[in-house]
Amino acid sequence: MPEGDTVLQAARRLHSALAGQVLTRSDLRVPRFATADLTGRTVLDVTPRGKHLLTRIEGGLTLHSHLRMDGSWKVYAPGERWRGGPAHQIRAILGTAERTAVGYRLPVLELLRTSEESKAVGHLGPDLLGPDWDPDTALTRLLADPARPLGEALLDQRNLAGIGNIYKSELCFLLRVTPWLPLGELPPGTAEHIAPLAKKLLEANRDRPIRVTTGRGRPDERLFVYGRAPRPCLRCRTPIRVADQGDGTRARPTYWCPACQKGPSPSP
Repeated sequence: MPEGDTVLQAARRLHSALAGQVLTRSDLRVPRFATADLTGRTVLDVTPRGKHLLTRIEGGLTLHSHLRMDGSWKVYAPGERWRGGPAHQIRAILGTAERTAVGYRLPVLELLRTSEESKAVGHLGPDLLGPDWDPDTALTRLLADPARPLGEALLDQRNLAGIGNIYKSELCFLLRVTPWLPLGELPPGTAEHIAPLAKKLLEANRDRPIRVTTGRGRPDERLFVYGRAPRPCLRCRTPIRVADQGDGTRARPTYWCPACQKGPSPSP
């Protein structure tokens, strides 16, 4: 599942493949930009911003994409078979003489002026893996609504950018509170640990091909709670639980340990 760390890795791959190269192929398979032709233009850089990707192109253009739940960018050498999914799932193709980047299942893909990138990412809070990271601003934004459940506030990219469902669940476990606990009811001293701990987790995984939050190497023990229901908690052996959190417009499976984490939670 793409979150801030995996988006950063995707940006690195795309930048390495495309930056400084002239586009020899351009195919944006979304109705609004289907006629756009970027061939002959040089790719300047690929920059991550939270869970967004900004591919900047000569002539003051930026291709903005967002991976959400299952989108991906794959990079292929000439003649290499494309293996990211069936052809009907391809939303973008950017090719150079040496590499081809293919975007699969991209729910957000738009071409905009580089000078207007703020329309796409200006609402985001401090980026956990970006140069604008500011823990004080992130904490202030998180605590702005004391009645809001912690899990929902962590997923709100306007507070801090880069956290998705996995890190939300893992952070709440490490903080020993449930994702449904209102921010105003956090135990004394807990709030100050949220932003530094979130950054520590993403920093630890920014260079890893497989995400690990526990420090353990076994495949079934790499995460504390996410994806582990109904297996036993790694700390206390109580069965991990899972339930949806949010307004119901998007599936947000949330995992927690009912023994280790204090606070409200849905009824079994």
